[in-house]
Amino acid sequence: MMRAVVFEAEGRLALQERPVPEPGFKEILIRTAAVGLCGTDTHVFDGEFEGTVFPLVPGHEATGTIVALGEGVNDGVFDFHVGDNVAVNPSTTCGECEFCQNGHQNLCRFWNGLGVVASDGASQEFFTAPAGNVYKLKPDTDVHLAALIEPLACAIRGWDVLPRRLGDHVLVYGAGTMGLLMAQLATRAGAASVTIVDLNEARLQTAAECGIALRYTSADEADREKWDVVIDCTGSIGAIEDALSRVKPAGFFQDFGVAPADRTARFSPFRVYRDEISIVGTMAVLNSFGRAVELFEAGAINARAMVSHSFVLDDYEQALEMFRRGEGRKLQIRPGDTESRVLL
Repeated sequence: MMRAVVFEAEGRLALQERPVPEPGFKEILIRTAAVGLCGTDTHVFDGEFEGTVFPLVPGHEATGTIVALGEGVNDGVFDFHVGDNVAVNPSTTCGECEFCQNGHQNLCRFWNGLGVVASDGASQEFFTAPAGNVYKLKPDTDVHLAALIEPLACAIRGWDVLPRRLGDHVLVYGAGTMGLLMAQLATRAGAASVTIVDLNEARLQTAAECGIALRYTSADEADREKWDVVIDCTGSIGAIEDALSRVKPAGFFQDFGVAPADRTARFSPFRVYRDEISIVGTMAVLNSFGRAVELFEAGAINARAMVSHSFVLDDYEQALEMFRRGEGRKLQIRPGDTESRVLL
């Protein structure tokens, strides 16, 4: 038997005893090392994420150690072994719909995220994942900090749909995990300057540790009025409306943060028309997880500065409440630990 956090219904969670799952055909059984808490988890818990089926074990930013291989795992291109440390891409798709067939698997009409839609995630002591979603880590890679690989893969996808022009000036709203990742990748995407805005001074301090020089509580405090690329990583309607007004003519606005599905934002269609502003969305991961593993292991982000607290399964509700209050940096669940800890 093992222990698992379960979202039993909208707004209700429990810690349950469950049988350790058996890996099926081409599945891998993983002992969970770390699971990052994410804004998506709160949307799932609150019943705000489209398609979620309860009960559900949350947790989609996951790493761990292989403890068993299902039949057929290594019959093709894979070379997994018991004891390998791995990161897991939580996105699964049907492979058959129009979008899977035309190269947009992240828009699959049957998209299923482990711990998000209808398949259990990693906020439990053991979980299974399809072998094709599992990525081996180097032996010297910190398996706990590597839980940042999944959000990093989402950030890479975000930059894939942006112009990545040398010399652009970039403005990021939100210094949470995704904002920090998008900002850290901006210079690698060619940005001449990167500005980050957040109302939370503590988060701006984290941005400083991650090398972001231009940090403000309002874009009004910056030394420019318009930016080539403006990215919202908050999901806040007020922030989105303000961010759209900061885009330079011929510039790009990216809606990265996850807003509640039923919310709408006001903007000037005339300005979009007159200034040829491009508005782009970005959804999860698309052919970017392997690149995220490589960039993480190459030190592209300051992972150590981003993770501030770890929690045992018993303290999941406490961690979720802390996340909602905007306290700490990245918060993680570590089912194998014996106590919750402050890491920074």
